[in-house]
Amino acid sequence: MALAYFQFYLSEALRWGAVALAVWAIIDSLYRPVAAYAAAEKLTKPAWLLINLVSGVVLYFFGFMEILGLVATIAVGVYLADVRPAVRGIQRGDSRW
Repeated sequence: MALAYFQFYLSEALRWGAVALAVWAIIDSLYRPVAAYAAAEKLTKPAWLLINLVSGVVLYFFGFMEILGLVATIAVGVYLADVRPAVRGIQRGDSRW
């Protein structure tokens, strides 16, 4: 019985952690300027904002253990690990080399 409670609370903690990451990605994609996405050769700002919004909604309603939740988690992860550093580097004026 204790294992079932542990699994439930662990799953819920991971679910809300994924939702928190999605909210962070949404806020960050709102904050970055439109021109930085094009300069970093990434999808446009509205595209990433839509991807992050849909991912956040999917994670909130389905969690990350469903197939849509896994896709949403990967999309948020791609934004935070690839797009965000590139756009932030362009915005700060960092060299691409």
